[in-house]
Amino acid sequence: MSSNEKVAIVTGAGTGIGKAAALALAAGGWRVVLAGRRPEPLDEVKAAAGTAALVVPTDVADAGSVAALFDTAVKTYGRVDLLFNNAGVNAPGIPLEDLTLEQWKNVVDINLTGMFLCIQQAFRVMKSQTPRGGRIINNGSISATTPRPNSIAYTSTKHAVQGLTKSASLDGRKYDIAVGQIDVGNAGTEMAMRMAKGVPQANGEIAVEPLMDVNIVGQSVLYMANLPLEANVMFHTVMATKMPFAGRG
Repeated sequence: MSSNEKVAIVTGAGTGIGKAAALALAAGGWRVVLAGRRPEPLDEVKAAAGTAALVVPTDVADAGSVAALFDTAVKTYGRVDLLFNNAGVNAPGIPLEDLTLEQWKNVVDINLTGMFLCIQQAFRVMKSQTPRGGRIINNGSISATTPRPNSIAYTSTKHAVQGLTKSASLDGRKYDIAVGQIDVGNAGTEMAMRMAKGVPQANGEIAVEPLMDVNIVGQSVLYMANLPLEANVMFHTVMATKMPFAGRG
């Protein structure tokens, strides 16, 4: 099957890493289903991607919405070869004792439950299609291994993504489903632009952190996506070279 016959679903596709990945996949010959809560940014990505993109407004925290996303993809293109499980949110950077239950639940519902719901639907489609199988790439973030100050909700969910990746990778073997994870550090997105103004460090200081071009992340996703199913990058870390990660704190 050539790349221009392969179908990818990208969640959180309207901005940032999702947008960069969607455009890289489209440029690489993939048909891309753009999922996100706001249709306007998705329409802008579709215009940039061309005819190889389909907009499906989706709330990943809602099981029915996720099921409709995959149903639409299959009805339109006949199959799903890739899920880039990217949608995510953060909570305010406040002390954990001040975080509200609603703020905690919002992050968990989208970053963890939403990612599980998308994996579940991808499994149901991929194990039943012909040719069987596919690939899932979860967005883990550097926070999947190392926290920032005042980030307990985001960090907890991103640590949990490692468990989702490992478990789904194990459970996907019998269906020819390869599951991996990309951990991104300081890509130049709207969410990360605060790094350029200075952010809290583990020692209590405020420091400016370097950023990298978000399109580098898009190329990393494309590389992982184009691997044959006999090979899997389980964990891929791509980060601004000089960001404080190794030796953080």
